[in-house]
Amino acid sequence: MKLLSVFLFLFYGSAYTQTNSVGIFEHHTDIGNPKNAGSAQYDKSSNTYIIKGSGYNIWFDKDEFQYAYKKLKDDFVLTANFEFAGENGNGHRKIGWMVRESTDDNAAHISAVSHGDGLTVLQWRVNKGDSMRDPEGEIFFPQKKFEVIQLQRIGKTFTMKVGHKGEPLQIVGSHEMPNLSGEVLVGLFVCAHDPEVVQEAKVRDVHINKPQTQ
Repeated sequence: MKLLSVFLFLFYGSAYTQTNSVGIFEHHTDIGNPKNAGSAQYDKSSNTYIIKGSGYNIWFDKDEFQYAYKKLKDDFVLTANFEFAGENGNGHRKIGWMVRESTDDNAAHISAVSHGDGLTVLQWRVNKGDSMRDPEGEIFFPQKKFEVIQLQRIGKTFTMKVGHKGEPLQIVGSHEMPNLSGEVLVGLFVCAHDPEVVQEAKVRDVHINKPQTQ
């Protein structure tokens, strides 16, 4: 009986791990406690991630959103094409790349973000539990509505670039994150900026690479 219990534990634990992975990402989960549950799927035929999430915001001293992520060390470059599925929703709803110290709702993080109204911004929480502030905790890009979002880490410095598909990327800005220099969580996110609804994002051509050395 004891051996059977151990077998069932290992079986269900393995099944849960497999179910919880999505594409190249090891896990997906709701961060915080959104009123409506999110989800993540990967369509291999079209190389597209479909991320659905609710949440009041990614701001102040806690966050709520859906996150598909994996653990990474050392330097990296994250690139993908992002779009919302549908035109309806709060103008401040968010999609993009996020690098995070943990899945705690008040964790330090830095995010390369596109909003529902097209606003393009690099934003961060330097220390766990800090209240994010406007404009001290973000860098705005003067233009809006880009499909391609890239976030690069070199040491403790993160740089966001954006562009249209097939065109050179433009630098939004850089910021140093002392708490995000070791192993971190890296992934795709969507936040509805409205706890009553769920927003859907489609993310294509996802690439995680090493920075090119001179």
